[in-house]
Amino acid sequence: MLRYRLSKYMITARFYLSMLALLLLVGCTIKKDHNENCKNYEEASIKVDVLSNWRVLPDGIHSSFSSSDIRYEKFEIPVVNSSKQWNTSGWRGERLSGQLVLWSKANADEVSIRFTDLQGENGAMISNENIGFNFIRYVITDEFAEGCSPQERKPENYKEILSADVLDNTNCLSIRGETTQPVWLSIDVPGDATPGSYTASLELLKGNEVIETLAIHLEVQAQTLPSPSEWVFHLDLWQNPFAVSRVAGVENWSQEHWEELRPVMKMLADAGQKVITTTINKKPWDGQTEDAYESMIEWVLHEDGSWSYDYSVFDNWVQFMFDMGIDKQINCYSMVPWGDLYYYDESKGKEVSVTLVPGTSTYNDFWRPFLISFVEHLEEKGWREITCIAMDEIEADVMKIILDLLDETAPGLGVSLADKSQSYRIFPDRIADLCVAQGFVLNENDRDFRSENGFTTTWYVCCAQEFPNVFTFSDPAEGVFIAWHTISAGLDGFLRWAYNNWVKEPLLDSRFRALPAGDTYIVYPGGRSSVRFEKLREGIQDVEKLRILKTKLMTSSTNEASKKLSELENIMKHFQIVERPDNLNSILKDGKKWLDEVSLMFPDEAL
Repeated sequence: MLRYRLSKYMITARFYLSMLALLLLVGCTIKKDHNENCKNYEEASIKVDVLSNWRVLPDGIHSSFSSSDIRYEKFEIPVVNSSKQWNTSGWRGERLSGQLVLWSKANADEVSIRFTDLQGENGAMISNENIGFNFIRYVITDEFAEGCSPQERKPENYKEILSADVLDNTNCLSIRGETTQPVWLSIDVPGDATPGSYTASLELLKGNEVIETLAIHLEVQAQTLPSPSEWVFHLDLWQNPFAVSRVAGVENWSQEHWEELRPVMKMLADAGQKVITTTINKKPWDGQTEDAYESMIEWVLHEDGSWSYDYSVFDNWVQFMFDMGIDKQINCYSMVPWGDLYYYDESKGKEVSVTLVPGTSTYNDFWRPFLISFVEHLEEKGWREITCIAMDEIEADVMKIILDLLDETAPGLGVSLADKSQSYRIFPDRIADLCVAQGFVLNENDRDFRSENGFTTTWYVCCAQEFPNVFTFSDPAEGVFIAWHTISAGLDGFLRWAYNNWVKEPLLDSRFRALPAGDTYIVYPGGRSSVRFEKLREGIQDVEKLRILKTKLMTSSTNEASKKLSELENIMKHFQIVERPDNLNSILKDGKKWLDEVSLMFPDEAL
């Protein structure tokens, strides 16, 4: 009997010991998983000369809110006016951005952030799901120097620095000692939020321990910003879906490819993008990028000399972008590529390439059957009215040849042109979507004519323009300036040739061949945004608000409305420049101050 009882007790003890061991194992597993979430990718490392004396810094993680216009150096103690409260204001439907700077002389593991709900007056509340943060990661950049280089830029001949630009999607990060770690903050104000004052807490955590609590104060104004798909600003950032498949290591147009494309293109749609970039033949820009563009249409020359065209990929891509919310315009590149034209020759059993000169009979014979078929297909899909044959920096004599061929075979089909030689003046009624190079100012008559005819007129920058631009070394405020410059020049929007033409290792090194660093892309793989992209979006929001407020003022007969319109006219003059001013941030501050003041003139209206 005693032996039985001892055995029973031993079995019971073993059971509890086994359960304790299991719980310890589970606990260790959970802790390991948490560590794994903080490990993300390793940033690039370069040799730097550190000026800061980190040893004199007190222990612990230091923090301060700061302007989102500042890029902090990774290995230097940041110079900040210590601030423990983020004060911001905006319209309903607006995204507001800020920056929190962290720095420490010792390693800090598993650093993360969480927010309380934003609590307003009379029980109003905005969920903390509307508040976000991204650790800002560093990427190698260089300098503008001569801009577009005639040959490949050798890294040793240019400044090499680390730029705080990547908005990483990780929810925690282990911070290396003697470094500065900036954090991007954002609030997406709900469109139905109750106007008024709100407060929330930002809790800074190390592991599971709250080590500091900071304050957020939000003022929600009465006006409502429309959704990005309804913004008037005509944003045209050229997409490259083939870069996404290469970086992700998946097959073009596979299910995995579509899944990788989704977060990247969703960011673009949320910035108000209007145009879908499509390719109607292979390599429209030859080998200008790391990932050459494939054709979205399959061309087949049959043995009997007839042609057939498979539009499956083209249709799927356009519909995918429609589903993202980008559905105003389809631009098709290009009838004048920067190299050969390609097709599958059935008699040879392989793809072949040919060099065809616009205006020759062989060129016309190549394009006529396609254009006839393409227009029929667009009409079947209901897309003809929003589709443009797009050309990039084509001279006027070539444009005339293309336009004559289009008039013959596809009358009424839209034409888009990035124009650096003012050739649009020769064909004033044929370029539905015109984009002029930075520095060229359309005269008032040209702008009025294009507006009256429903034409779109935008402007662009590339590797040739130092200011304003969105290189990885550019001042973040330049992204905001771009939008303000657009409206000050009386233009409809902005174009840039590279939304996501990623280099070999886009998260590490933004340099590319003969171009200033960051020229080829403005967002990062995996649905990661950037400081410069968010600042461009901020500027677009500003000018959307400006248009709404200006319309409201123009319908008012008060002296105050007249005064504010005069102030706006003077403010706009400061944005009509093509060289960087010494007071860039002051100019932008004045513009934003005007927006806030006029917004308060209509406190009870959701414009």
